[in-house]
Amino acid sequence: MRRYDETIEVRQGLVGDDEGPAVFLWRHKVWKVTELQTRWVETAAWWNSAQVRAARGDDTPGAEADDDLLGEQEVWRVVAADGRLGVPGVYELARSWGSGSWRLRAAVD
Repeated sequence: MRRYDETIEVRQGLVGDDEGPAVFLWRHKVWKVTELQTRWVETAAWWNSAQVRAARGDDTPGAEADDDLLGEQEVWRVVAADGRLGVPGVYELARSWGSGSWRLRAAVD
């Protein structure tokens, strides 16, 4: 698996019988989603937030004070290809529920 964590643009729509990310723009290429493999929700690392570190007494100077304890993201594992003749690959796309922004987290080898 290759990790990226890069901002992408996503258009949602129908893929087969399910609704989810249908097309995404990554590195100046349009990627068409051909299959939605799975989807899950991840919560923020609340146990490592500034508030929890302070409560434990190990507050680190310079730590961000605005950690989002309720931050969640929806992660989609999809099969997609760039253009009509592109070779399909498996990608993880994550959408932040707080901001609505999308990121390409990984390409699965």
